Amino acid sequence: MASFPIEQFIIPVKTETEENSYKSYIHEMSSTENIDHKTPMSTHSTEVKYEYSQCDKVFSESNDLAWDLMKHSGMKPYQCSQCDKSFSCKSDLMRHFITHTGEKPYRCSHCDKAFVQSNSLKDHLRSHTGEKPYQCSQCPRAFIKKSHLLRHMETHPGEKPYQCSQCDETFYLNVDLEKHLKKHDGEKLYQCSQCDNTFIFNSDLIKHIRTHTGEKPYQCSQCDKAFSQSSNLIKHMKIHTGEKQFQCTECGKTFSQKSHLKGHMRLHTGEKPYKCSQCGMDFTHGNSLKDHLRVHTGEKPYQCSQCDKAFAQSTTLKDHLLKHTGEKPHPCSHCEKGFSKKSYLINHMMMVHSDEKQ
Repeated sequence: MASFPIEQFIIPVKTETEENSYKSYIHEMSSTENIDHKTPMSTHSTEVKYEYSQCDKVFSESNDLAWDLMKHSGMKPYQCSQCDKSFSCKSDLMRHFITHTGEKPYRCSHCDKAFVQSNSLKDHLRSHTGEKPYQCSQCPRAFIKKSHLLRHMETHPGEKPYQCSQCDETFYLNVDLEKHLKKHDGEKLYQCSQCDNTFIFNSDLIKHIRTHTGEKPYQCSQCDKAFSQSSNLIKHMKIHTGEKQFQCTECGKTFSQKSHLKGHMRLHTGEKPYKCSQCGMDFTHGNSLKDHLRVHTGEKPYQCSQCDKAFAQSTTLKDHLLKHTGEKPHPCSHCEKGFSKKSYLINHMMMVHSDEKQ
């Protein structure tokens, strides 16, 4: 790993008073009754161990204890000169600064990927070895990363201890609660340079920019599809694995995605939350409303590549293309006829084979 002149990236404590206060804090905490100066483990050992009552760590050096105390205190004297982040340790600042330089010193020996941190490379290498050390305690699934396991645990019913103070949402991870709270603040600091869209999170801006560039960095290993977001790749992979972990409690039908189950549940409840502002029609799904709105606008975004016809819905274009190809994917089970549309097959069965035993 390259060595950075880290001092030039540190914004020092601004005043002598603040600096003295910081030093006094460390000295005071190191001398407090919270510190247990453990006696040597044997008569032949002269090593003294330092233990802090608020955590279970033990240190052989008082300096190491001092750094740990600073983490508990929340003090972060090492500030990045490129952004507003600050850190309790100089080494943490060093690791962070690489995100500004773009340097990725940790390179995979199996492919051309490179990483900012050694831990990221370690996680990535498991995609080559197949190792999945993080086992779910509720089901047989295992994961390459601990973060993936924690995300997976949200799919199992259980306690979500992090409650939003602004609404009734709860979260399995504190980091998810912190992200959620920013949505209540409403402040959007990240502006797209290509359009007027603004975002609460920089990560959302990065994802949005791909809609302008067309970049799809997440490639499926089972087929030739690629995606602009890793979450879409994860959802897609369930098509190959056949995994359907979300089950309807009313009819037992299973789904690969939670959003699909949520939409399906509306068939049981009769809920139609999507209302057309032009005519008042209600719809079960947002996509159905989107398709319907084209009736009012006259928009026909789906253009046939074989002729000059265009359509409001992708399914209509798909049916139309069968006229060009001559394909008839709906065969009759009683005769040799085939049909381009399922509705044509149903009509044929009623008119021609209605008296035949099904």
